[in-house]
Amino acid sequence: MKSIHDDTCPSFEGTLELIGRRWTGSVLQAAAQGARRFGEYRALIEGISDRLLSQRLKELDAAGLIERTVIPTTPVQTRYALTPDGHALIQALLPLARWSMRRTGPRGARRVPSA
Repeated sequence: MKSIHDDTCPSFEGTLELIGRRWTGSVLQAAAQGARRFGEYRALIEGISDRLLSQRLKELDAAGLIERTVIPTTPVQTRYALTPDGHALIQALLPLARWSMRRTGPRGARRVPSA
């Protein structure tokens, strides 16, 4: 058995910290649903502030999960899209999302085991 401090542990922890940040899952889900422009993300993610949405998009871009493209028009347009790694992460997270839904139900209320 390998130590928990082997080469994979820091990488895995970094990934968990990134996707565990508030609103990151929602931003990734909005991208997977087809959001491309900032306003589309904001419309799909109820309750997120512009500042936090901008921050999460920058973090996901820096992590290589979302690609930011600037289109030099008047006015300038900025588009965001999942990268291949972003798509792969969404696919990897789907089993976890299904597990969570079975465990907590559709609105996040923890189910009480029946006696």
